[in-house]
Amino acid sequence: MHKANILTNAFMRFTQQDQKYIGRDVPAISIEITGAQGSYLYDSTGRRYIDFVMGWCVGNIGWGVREVEKEIENFDGPDYVNPYYLYKPWGELAEILASIAPGKLVKSFRATGGTEAVEIALQAVMAHTGRTKFISVEGAYHGHSLGAMSVGMSYFHEKYSNLLPGCHKIKPPLDKKAAHEVEKLLSKGNIAAYISEPIICNLGVVIPDQEYFNIVQHACKKYGTVLIADEVATGFGRTGKLFASEWFGLKPDIMTLGKGLTGGYGAMGVAITTEEIAKSMEFNFSFYSTFGWHPRNAVAALANLRYLLKRKKTILDNAQAQSAYFEKRLSVMKFSSPTEVRIRGLAIGIESKQPGYLMEVTKRCRENGLLVSELGQNAITMFPALVIDRKTAKEGLDIFESCLW
Repeated sequence: MHKANILTNAFMRFTQQDQKYIGRDVPAISIEITGAQGSYLYDSTGRRYIDFVMGWCVGNIGWGVREVEKEIENFDGPDYVNPYYLYKPWGELAEILASIAPGKLVKSFRATGGTEAVEIALQAVMAHTGRTKFISVEGAYHGHSLGAMSVGMSYFHEKYSNLLPGCHKIKPPLDKKAAHEVEKLLSKGNIAAYISEPIICNLGVVIPDQEYFNIVQHACKKYGTVLIADEVATGFGRTGKLFASEWFGLKPDIMTLGKGLTGGYGAMGVAITTEEIAKSMEFNFSFYSTFGWHPRNAVAALANLRYLLKRKKTILDNAQAQSAYFEKRLSVMKFSSPTEVRIRGLAIGIESKQPGYLMEVTKRCRENGLLVSELGQNAITMFPALVIDRKTAKEGLDIFESCLW
């Protein structure tokens, strides 16, 4: 049998197996990934793709970094540590996070990923304030637990009637008017927390006005409301600063992290809090996580962060330089419908007025060797590696431009 036919038959069997046994929220994209290096992914046919998704804000330092992989390969610690015991890498990792986090964040509560980190944060603020109501941004995404969905898009409330009540949603644009709407809600004195990404990736990289967060942060302090910065997607350099909170001078009471925490070399999340909030949480409510900060994942996170922080200036400078290049190229491209480009660092959103247009662009890109991420029918996001070089950026943008019509 011809080699191409063998590959096709094997792929069909694999696809059928996936369809039969793997539960998904959306149909799988028909690419079997077998390798990853730098800013590239490779499929089972040997085809190379330029990766402008990077696991959706996961692979900030790129795939296949040998320095990181070697530390993980050389791991000779315990297979598992009960969360109630002591384990040195946990303390080392938590100390690093406390040293780089904005404001007075100091105490890490261990999680397996971003959703669990958000869930811990929501429970923590209810324990700390004695309140049960929340404010978040309409259309945002904070995870798929019942609590995280409660502060997510209203669509979740339509699907699940048993989500947390009293969750107020602020509709973009996030400007002075929206900030005063938040302030009015906070003035009632019954809001446990305001939670949002500093830059909202899941809405196509919505960037709030500086004045918005000035007002919101001041109002949270005035009315005793906890400010939660969800930096699961935006953390660890994605927006051109180590944390997106830095763009707005935010000093959150709790910050949730994931994705770029391990860079894809492991699975981990964390809710890091101030000492004040930690005191009201510790030994006072349950946040046990069986696999939170598994030993191997702790090593992966340490290796990833050491690599990133050792090269922090170089990596962030590159992210800003490539950001300017992406903005320059995208701003002059000929889209067939009115289109808005939003960019901060290497978090890039493109929104069209024509439903379905950018979905077709995404498909054409994939067929031509470029991976971008569609958001519904009207938007595309790009999250290239922070270490992407100009040659790869140009090649990817050339493909993207050729797929427009």
